[in-house]
Amino acid sequence: MNISPQHRVQLHGFNNLTKSLCFNMYDICYTKTKKEREAYIEYIDEQYNADRLTKILSTVSGMIGAHVLNIAKQDYVPQGASVTLLVSEGPPVEVPEETVRASSGALPESVVMQLDKSHITVHTYPEYHPNEEISTFRADIEVSTCGEISPLKALNYLIQSFDTDLMIIDYRVRGFTRDVNGHKWFIDHDITSIQNYIQEDIIQWFDMIDVNVYQENIFHTKCKLKEFDLNNYLFGYTKDKFSQEEAAEITRRLKSEMDEIFYGKNQSAVQ
Repeated sequence: MNISPQHRVQLHGFNNLTKSLCFNMYDICYTKTKKEREAYIEYIDEQYNADRLTKILSTVSGMIGAHVLNIAKQDYVPQGASVTLLVSEGPPVEVPEETVRASSGALPESVVMQLDKSHITVHTYPEYHPNEEISTFRADIEVSTCGEISPLKALNYLIQSFDTDLMIIDYRVRGFTRDVNGHKWFIDHDITSIQNYIQEDIIQWFDMIDVNVYQENIFHTKCKLKEFDLNNYLFGYTKDKFSQEEAAEITRRLKSEMDEIFYGKNQSAVQ
């Protein structure tokens, strides 16, 4: 199945397959008061600001062997950030000046040919429920590439770059490419699960569920941390500040929040 150069399958032109790796990463925190909730949001905004996210995505670009063509980043008010990197498989190629003059419409000073469809993006969503004392932080990441470069090379680095309690990961290969005989290839690498590309030590951290549609080259994996230490979910204090009954109730609420996100259903709907 793999059509990399070492397998000596000659393609007809450029590899047109598009490979998209998408993450939803969640951090869950108990924030008892409004002041604590606001402090948590402020902390998350500082921890995952646009500059730091840009560094993470630039590292991802290097890991998958892509070249950064353009970076757009923004910190939002009251919270959240976005970063988008336009990347290519090879170094940027400028359109000849005479081609620019002959084209209709306004064009930027530097136009990238052929390989400008690959991108890496991240958007962050810190938020809290006004009454439930639970705050969440979600980071949405997409690494979409064409050609030989693969977003799967950055999978483990991305997982370790975010302090995540839950992950929902999607991977899909779209389109097709042709060999010199005109035969279509709808995927150029072996995969039965996203877990095939996750390090074994990282797999041990999570409970995982796969939902895969092999005939469509669609792969979906949900991950939830196995270990639960209440101290890791408290903002600004430790569990010894609570009675056993209070700690048990906070634990129940945190786990309920995580289960709702993991299974995609409200507890009321399940009941």
